Amino acid sequence: MKLAVRTGRSARTSRTARIAAPVAALVIAGLTATSCAPQTSDNSSSGKDEKSGTLRVWLFQEVSNKPKEQVVNKTIDAFKKAHDGVKVTVEYIPVETRAQKIKAAFNDPKSAPDLMEFGNTDTAGYVKDGGLLDITKEFTDWNEAKDSDPTARQSVTVDGRVYGAPFFVGVRALYYRTDVFKELGLEPPKSQAELVDAAHTIRAAKPDLYGLAVGGAYTFGAMPFVWAHGGEIAVGKGGSYASSIDSAASQKGIKAYTSLFGDDNCPAAKCAGFGGNDTVTAFASGKAGMAIGGDFNYAAVEAGKVKGKFGVVPLPGVKEGSIAPAFAGGNNIGILKSTTHRTLAVDLMEQLASKETQGELFDAMGFLPTYTDVRADVAKKEPHIGPFVKTLSAGTKFVPASPAWSQIDASLVLPTMFQEIVSGKKDVAAASKDAAKKMNDAFGSAG
Repeated sequence: MKLAVRTGRSARTSRTARIAAPVAALVIAGLTATSCAPQTSDNSSSGKDEKSGTLRVWLFQEVSNKPKEQVVNKTIDAFKKAHDGVKVTVEYIPVETRAQKIKAAFNDPKSAPDLMEFGNTDTAGYVKDGGLLDITKEFTDWNEAKDSDPTARQSVTVDGRVYGAPFFVGVRALYYRTDVFKELGLEPPKSQAELVDAAHTIRAAKPDLYGLAVGGAYTFGAMPFVWAHGGEIAVGKGGSYASSIDSAASQKGIKAYTSLFGDDNCPAAKCAGFGGNDTVTAFASGKAGMAIGGDFNYAAVEAGKVKGKFGVVPLPGVKEGSIAPAFAGGNNIGILKSTTHRTLAVDLMEQLASKETQGELFDAMGFLPTYTDVRADVAKKEPHIGPFVKTLSAGTKFVPASPAWSQIDASLVLPTMFQEIVSGKKDVAAASKDAAKKMNDAFGSAG
């Protein structure tokens, strides 16, 4: 969603498409995930469009949030200057508990923000819940939107209607300690077998480090192992989906990932509860030899204790020299249907998701822009995004294109499965079978 970024530098210099093309492929399959949910009304449910007052914004809390806050504050200051008397409040919410908070906002408009950041996997579910405002006309009229990556535009589109603006795109790769690898005579792994061997070697030589920081609650750090073994989360069936997380191939990948939880790498007692931010924090603070992190994590790692002592390569697949399929992620910004400030909210959304702001967020956080021209500029300027571009061009995966995914995600179906296995409560076959049943129940209820 990392890259070697330098704050304060402009991301808009040249318009080459040399690297933009492979990056544009990042969510070919994934960003179509928003095409199946029911359509909602064009109009705000509040029936109001006030031109004054206070706009409330919810954005996600990052591992290192200060640089993001600085960019957002600059954008909001400019917005307020253009709208005399209008106030804006921003709340940064934890990604892990977003489901409950956003659901409550949908049910209680008085507590809801006007705008919010959300993951591209959540779009279809939020539309089905009736929480997002249809802004098709405004998006179509927005001049900058024409330069959005077509697949990024699909991430905010449901049944041909638009429910937000793409904010950034992201993908994960393998971070590793260059100093530790040099000391131990290791080379960056070119296969998952080499990855496991390197993790065990690091842990044995330096028991104060995790070899590879892994997390039982880190779904998108685990899934590349499943995908690399030929497994899938689910497959299309009769206009809906059927879980395949318990297939023979998926179980091989699950075993490969869960085998990394133990005293010889990352003890289950500590690592079973880790999410993605926890693993990145462990690496950035010098407590791990390797970690799976996103391009959106690069700034936080660069600001940590391992500054100048780490590198990034694509996460290897099963076959030597291959790249494990990565989750094609990213976030959007949308307007809640309950807003009483439609016009102002659309304006602020466009400012937050603008080319200028996205370029500055790349400089500050390493977030890859959703605009093809801006992304070409930053790719040329910052060669450190190379491993992420390679990962994207090697082929990515996405979650099932169903509004049921929001329920599956919020219910922690996959993290529960991984945690049951690493804790010894269930074996791989039993845990994956139970997870598949829960997923199929959700797919069935979503229609």
